[in-house]
Amino acid sequence: MAKILIADDDEALAGTLIEWLKLEKHVVDAVNNGVAALEHLKAFEYDLIILDWAMPEMTGLEVCQQYRAAGGNAPLIMLTGRGAVEEKMQGLDGGADDYLTKPFHFKELTARMRALLRRPAQLNLGNLTIRDIELDPIARKVSKNGKELALQPLEFRVLEFLMKHPQQVFSPEILLRRIWDSDAEVSHDAIYACMKRLRKKLESPDEAPILVTVYGAGYKLEP
Repeated sequence: MAKILIADDDEALAGTLIEWLKLEKHVVDAVNNGVAALEHLKAFEYDLIILDWAMPEMTGLEVCQQYRAAGGNAPLIMLTGRGAVEEKMQGLDGGADDYLTKPFHFKELTARMRALLRRPAQLNLGNLTIRDIELDPIARKVSKNGKELALQPLEFRVLEFLMKHPQQVFSPEILLRRIWDSDAEVSHDAIYACMKRLRKKLESPDEAPILVTVYGAGYKLEP
């Protein structure tokens, strides 16, 4: 699961792409102009960005350049009808990690996304394991001591994120930005309830807590 921003003013293409990525179990935000894309990138954190080159108000290339200049380092794919080598070089030199010319097949986009998502920390190469808990990000299953646990989708997202960042403390605000859609109506109470359910499912009375509340700061997963 990755949190992805799509910026494209082609509503038909964007709509189909959103459906495709959600079927792949990703969390997707979508905007239709460059200014809105830059605002989202300032307000939220994303694992992957998909930008159309030609957008109203600000081009995808300008968004990419400003995002990189501000220190943004999420992998970025540029979508465009521009096929000349010089224009591809301009996009890559501007900070894009990959370049896909329209029209394209969604399977090709998915393959390139997987390659980019593997690149930073090799997070998607296999199962995640901490203590006696194993999470399979492909099959979307979690087991404890080999016994499968029944997790709700949001519980799975939280656990997967924390297992990728063990011992790091995340405030409720950070969890909201990293895991949920930007327009999702999720409160701090929902985070608290989710953590409470996860503890009941993951922890045994005779073992040290695995989901730890750091008072005044947030939550962390303790290996």
